[in-house]
Amino acid sequence: MDLYEYQARDLFAAHGVPVLDGRLATSPQEAQAAAAALLAQGAPLVVVKAQVKTGGRGKAGGVRLARTAAGARQEAEAVLGMDIKGHTVRSVLVAEGADIASEFYLSVLLDRAGRRYLAMCSREGGVDIEALAAERPQALARVGVDPLTGMTPTLAARLVAEAGFEPGEVAEAVTEVVLRLWEVLTGEDATLVEVNPLVLTTGGRVLALDGKVTLDDNASFRHPGHADLVDRAETDPLEARARAAGLNYVKLSGQVGVMGNGAGLVMSTLDVVAYAGERHGGMRPANFLDLGGGSSAEVMATGLEVVASDPQVRAILVNVFGGITSCDTVADGLVAAVDRLGGLPKPVVLRLDGNNADLGRAILTEAAVDGVELVDTMDAAADRVTAIAEQITSTSSTEA
Repeated sequence: MDLYEYQARDLFAAHGVPVLDGRLATSPQEAQAAAAALLAQGAPLVVVKAQVKTGGRGKAGGVRLARTAAGARQEAEAVLGMDIKGHTVRSVLVAEGADIASEFYLSVLLDRAGRRYLAMCSREGGVDIEALAAERPQALARVGVDPLTGMTPTLAARLVAEAGFEPGEVAEAVTEVVLRLWEVLTGEDATLVEVNPLVLTTGGRVLALDGKVTLDDNASFRHPGHADLVDRAETDPLEARARAAGLNYVKLSGQVGVMGNGAGLVMSTLDVVAYAGERHGGMRPANFLDLGGGSSAEVMATGLEVVASDPQVRAILVNVFGGITSCDTVADGLVAAVDRLGGLPKPVVLRLDGNNADLGRAILTEAAVDGVELVDTMDAAADRVTAIAEQITSTSSTEA
């Protein structure tokens, strides 16, 4: 789960990362009140920052300065409701401004390929870090972190030195921020913590002016408070419904619903459907849905309901490889699910293979469920479901 900047800022503050004061506002009036409070505390100016989970806010006009409370209200009016790369701005962070002398970059992230963590630091912050890494890799210091030993003061100091910081107070302050970021990463079970920019003010303070945090959803059971960080307004209702039912669902942009038992199988199915769709009007997968190890009637019914509820879906592919859960159990579950739903809202192509596949096919053949078509192989099933989706799409377009 990616956090908004204001949420990342709160986590930073809780772990000792130096940040400036800021208030969240969802209306111009709230922005004015927040700015008035910050200016009364002695802030020389305030920054009104769009809260969206994407980069490029500044270039899009989503970050604005104000020196009065009335000015902050005016800037908030301009930013709220703005569209930034497909994200609608529903709130702004009104934060203290700072006189910046230098901008730096810091991050610590999970390096899956290296089976470690990776810490990065640069004296050139406030820029597109991907472009910097590609065009001038020497400007970005990288240090691997062993998960068993973690980030130590010595390793943090080495990272800062390799980034080009001369020994002194600034280097020591940046090193301390590296250690605090490590606390955020491990303490909150994050996979990424990033500060861009980390700044040195004209008064000699080192501060995190912006922050990005990605939390590991698999560790949410250890952090009940993380549930409060979820933006319900931004959560796709189908994804929320599937999550409540214990299903792993991700909405995509295509026309073919995809269901399977096991994340690896479903991922492979997405690829096969996309490839088959090239021959059938460019049909693409509409979702990822992993039914999990047990495809009971309830799970199957819920999965079918969720996938079929997507108006983009024209046809559904159910791809099951029987293992611990045998194909006859899956077939019984599908028949019961169709009965519970009172029929199928969208045509279904079903491929069964593995443990008791023949028995599962026999059950479905005998049940003669209207709208379910059995296909023996995954490639053939993907070809058939994309052909059906293409036909339905063409018919819908003609009727329109």
